[in-house]
Amino acid sequence: MPNDLVNSDPIIARNFYLEIDGGDKVPLTGISGFDVEVDVVDVNQNLPGGQQVHIKTRGGTLMVSAVTLSRVAPSSVTSDPIWPWFILIREEGTMGQRKNGSIVLTDQVGKELARYNFFNGWPSKITTGDMEVGANNHLTESITLVSERMDRVK
Repeated sequence: MPNDLVNSDPIIARNFYLEIDGGDKVPLTGISGFDVEVDVVDVNQNLPGGQQVHIKTRGGTLMVSAVTLSRVAPSSVTSDPIWPWFILIREEGTMGQRKNGSIVLTDQVGKELARYNFFNGWPSKITTGDMEVGANNHLTESITLVSERMDRVK
């Protein structure tokens, strides 16, 4: 199998956005916690003499960690797709409020290079960044997004 990096450039992890249900595109400044794992289950057996031996391992439950999305706080929550979604979940629960979406990575001209699809996701937490008198920083938010499955499709 040839090395793909010989014929193409590596993906630079700096141009990305959140896409919700194929529509809203939310600009992001950072992403962390991108973990998908299949739980490992050990299969052991006792021999007639009582000795336990390891037979094999097999895949168990699919585990998807929560993803933390960082962004510059929107100037208006009414035109923002995340805040109304979060408030609806807080007030009415997750039933009927889970959404599918993608984390999309692009090159410097906006051509899509990679896509991670998530399924049945919802924002469980929004953290507003620190504020300080005299600071020149922009206001930031971190959104914790939980989902039932995450797949890299491109």
